[in-house]
Amino acid sequence: MENKPLTETGVESSLYDTDFFEWTQSVGEGLLRGRLSKADLEHIAEEITDMGKRDRREMYSRMTVLLMHLMKWAAQPERREGSTWDATIIEQRTQITYQLEDSPSLRSPLIQRMPKICVDAARSAATETGLPMSTFTAKTFSQIDQLLSLDWYPERLDDLFLLTR
Repeated sequence: MENKPLTETGVESSLYDTDFFEWTQSVGEGLLRGRLSKADLEHIAEEITDMGKRDRREMYSRMTVLLMHLMKWAAQPERREGSTWDATIIEQRTQITYQLEDSPSLRSPLIQRMPKICVDAARSAATETGLPMSTFTAKTFSQIDQLLSLDWYPERLDDLFLLTR
């Protein structure tokens, strides 16, 4: 990385747009020295906000993958052996649990998003299994703690979902 001198007001804000990595290094140095421009402070605030959004999107994505594999597990017991479903289920549960331990405030948006996550997971499960989407929909999700339990696997779809009536 080429070292560019910092001015009293910080690095050039255009560096943010032209070489993000170099900007992070320069701004990190500027933070340590207490020398940043207003533009850099605005970019830092934006990046911190985006980091939170990125974590939330990752949580949604991981839960969608987890639910999709649990749906396939429950709907097609004859295909469990030899599949990678179990490994995927364990990995997603582990990573979601780590994220929730590191950022407990992600739990609430995850719970709020579960109806959409269930629809997305059902769509993917239907596509991958060839079963109709109705096999996986018109239901509501189990408790998050149950979905994340390393010891719990649904034997049938009714174990995975609580029927809505």
